[in-house]
Amino acid sequence: MPPSRRRLLATSLAAPLAMPFIRPAGAARTITFAAYSGAFQANYEACVVAPFRRAHPDIGVSYYPFANSAQGLALLESRRQTAEIDVCMLDSATAKIATDEGLLDIIAPGSLPVLAELTPRAFITGVAGPAVTFNPLALLYAPLQVKPVPTSWTVLWDAGFDRKIAIAAPPDRAGTALTLIANAIFGDGDYQRSIDAGLTAIGGMASQVRSWDPRPDIFSYLIDGNAVLGPGWNAQGQLHAQDSGGRLAVAVPAEGTVYQINTINQVKGSRDPEAARIFLAYVLSAGAQKAVAERMCYGPVNTAAQISPAALARTGATPAHLARMIQVDWAAITRMQEFITNQWRRRILQLP
Repeated sequence: MPPSRRRLLATSLAAPLAMPFIRPAGAARTITFAAYSGAFQANYEACVVAPFRRAHPDIGVSYYPFANSAQGLALLESRRQTAEIDVCMLDSATAKIATDEGLLDIIAPGSLPVLAELTPRAFITGVAGPAVTFNPLALLYAPLQVKPVPTSWTVLWDAGFDRKIAIAAPPDRAGTALTLIANAIFGDGDYQRSIDAGLTAIGGMASQVRSWDPRPDIFSYLIDGNAVLGPGWNAQGQLHAQDSGGRLAVAVPAEGTVYQINTINQVKGSRDPEAARIFLAYVLSAGAQKAVAERMCYGPVNTAAQISPAALARTGATPAHLARMIQVDWAAITRMQEFITNQWRRRILQLP
């Protein structure tokens, strides 16, 4: 097993591979779509899968949930011979591994008309399928305690918030992303050459952090009043903020940020590749992208999507934000993850 694959699986639970595949009744053709579970599934089924079923009553779609991309990869590997998954959503680093393992069909730029509508950022070198969502790391904050609205990452170094900050340390991807952001702000930004500047900067504010392991997650930790400031992924933060009664808000800092990128992929050996392509094209369409942005606060990849300015602002993926995107090769970060985590343990968390 390649080292990057071992590290990826080390941060996940075992995939629920025994879950049965339930095919929709009545459809002439059926495909299985594997993607994230929980709130993501509930919202994505409502705003993408259900409308697809109505638009294409001859194609049944079964949603197969998994907890994270590492579990999705394990699922594809275990079903390699049976081809029970047709389309799969994976983060870009995991999709690169799945592509290298020959688990995915290459979606060539000219192979679907909808691909011409996508931003060039949607096409990632070495990844079979295009990006389907952008999700920036943002500043989560308690609006009653943090005024004015934070506009810079450097607020995390403000002595006024001593012991009021929460950060999920690596191997959590939010902590890893913060390392890259700090490296860009306080160093030369070339994380593949060195992340020393980022580690040194975070080490300098470590005494102000109340928790490096906010439970059950950083969103709930802030809503419950245990901290007032910390980094977290924008889309999830926006949904939690809507239900927080004003106790949580989200801001994307002006210096730029790191984006988590999900990709949409056709699985090699799909039993109905034509139906899989129809579904994949729908997911990337302007209408579906608009629905996901407005309901789930994920940044769109389709440039033709007509999204209201207010909804687009909540995604943190406006043209102005994307212009300041800190470029990250997540496949390279996966290879570096063990090193980053160990450096955090020794230099920041002061663990043996």
